[in-house]
Amino acid sequence: MSGFKKFLLQGNLVDIAVAFIIGASFGTVVTTFVAWLTAQMPDSASDVFTNAENSFGAFLNAVISFVILAAVVYFLVVTPYTKAKERFFPDPEPGETELDVLTQIRDSLATR
Repeated sequence: MSGFKKFLLQGNLVDIAVAFIIGASFGTVVTTFVAWLTAQMPDSASDVFTNAENSFGAFLNAVISFVILAAVVYFLVVTPYTKAKERFFPDPEPGETELDVLTQIRDSLATR
């Protein structure tokens, strides 16, 4: 079980999943924006908001859906993931870096 926990928390699995979800949702926003922008000019001003496929309303709906989805993903996936990662795999204490250790090894080999 600890191997699975390590796989989930130390890898980039959650990061990639979040990026995929947000990217797909943002793709919908871009698609509806392009459809709204490239639509033929309506006959009257009221038609701008009523044409179901190519309307400003569809674009606004996609933007609102994106913001809601991003909030849900952040509060229900990213925040608990970050807390679990900090709990099970805390950051190492500040101390010697790799460079310091390699310098010590170099110096000890030079004295031989």
